[in-house]
Amino acid sequence: MHLTATTQFGLEELLADELYDLGADITHVGSRAVEFIGDQRLLYNTVLWSRLAMRLLRPFAGFHAPDEKALYREVSRIDWMDFIGPGQTFAITAVVHKSTFEHSLFVAQLTKDAIVDQFRKRTGERPSVDVRNPDIRLHLRMLENEVILSMDAAGDSLHRRGYRQHTNEAPLNEVLAAGLVLLSGWDGKKPLIDPMCGSATILTEAGMISQRIAPGLFHQGKFGFENWYDFDESLWQQLREEAKAQQIEEPQAYLAGSDLDPKVIAQAAQNIEAAGLDECIRLSVRDVKDAAPPKNQPPGLVITNPPYGERIGEEARMAGLYKTIGDTLKTSFQGYDAFIFTGNLEAAKAVGLKAARRYPLFNGPIDCRLLKYELYQGSRRAPKSA
Repeated sequence: MHLTATTQFGLEELLADELYDLGADITHVGSRAVEFIGDQRLLYNTVLWSRLAMRLLRPFAGFHAPDEKALYREVSRIDWMDFIGPGQTFAITAVVHKSTFEHSLFVAQLTKDAIVDQFRKRTGERPSVDVRNPDIRLHLRMLENEVILSMDAAGDSLHRRGYRQHTNEAPLNEVLAAGLVLLSGWDGKKPLIDPMCGSATILTEAGMISQRIAPGLFHQGKFGFENWYDFDESLWQQLREEAKAQQIEEPQAYLAGSDLDPKVIAQAAQNIEAAGLDECIRLSVRDVKDAAPPKNQPPGLVITNPPYGERIGEEARMAGLYKTIGDTLKTSFQGYDAFIFTGNLEAAKAVGLKAARRYPLFNGPIDCRLLKYELYQGSRRAPKSA
């Protein structure tokens, strides 16, 4: 079957590598999406194991819709009883780009009307719409009036793992947090420190990587494909058991986080426990200026997502904070590689270190960068010969 996995901007190549490792035949890597070919086993394993996919879509129809009549007509030509069973609820997510249609909600509504009208004519009854938790979630993508209709295999965004009990004011979503860890090149063995860990999403995703925990195991309720006509329950249960068997109990890496707020650390501890990682991740209440690497451990990585300071008048405070982060890295973390993820590039200048690499990413609508700093021990320059 042809499948499309969507992700966040900047993570496309990593997602393609992840899907390839799962056995996918990659056909196209685009902006925020990877198209590939695979079987039912791969579809289930992608939902179970992918750390970088936001949605997994199974396209089943495509057509040109220059106007409202054409959209209604083409949707009506599809036999919807092949996709929506008796008594099942459904919902439509529509994404519209460069089209004569101005509003995605209108497109979704018109598509819904065509589906409902078909059922009413054939059976005398109409299926119900459930926007929050439908049995069948349909995805409509319209680009320049070319429409692709897909079934959403997950039913909900895959970034909602299910382990997060609490979040702080501006949490990273789980896919982005996993992306930061994977972009860093972390090997799953070296120490990983987050000195401003907040709800500990970066550390939790890192722990799941090092302990080989499939993120799909935490999902609450059913996935979308469990309501499809061709759902193979025995195969799904087999793959779940195989995933559980791959988990490693013994901690594989030193993972530690800290934050100044005791309440935030308490909430982070609950998230970590819900992910089954309370034996793998150390937490402490500590100011970033007091952060320090573990003793008797080789140098590793620092990955953190400090505040961006989006409120007016916070420029001076943010500059001071980022300077403190830079001073701490320079004095305490020599030999480490440090990664700062931020949407405030002006404040990032106060770190006082030259970035070895910059990865363009987005945190929601905020244009961000993952900045890599190589913290050398001693001087980089070789001594001059006599």
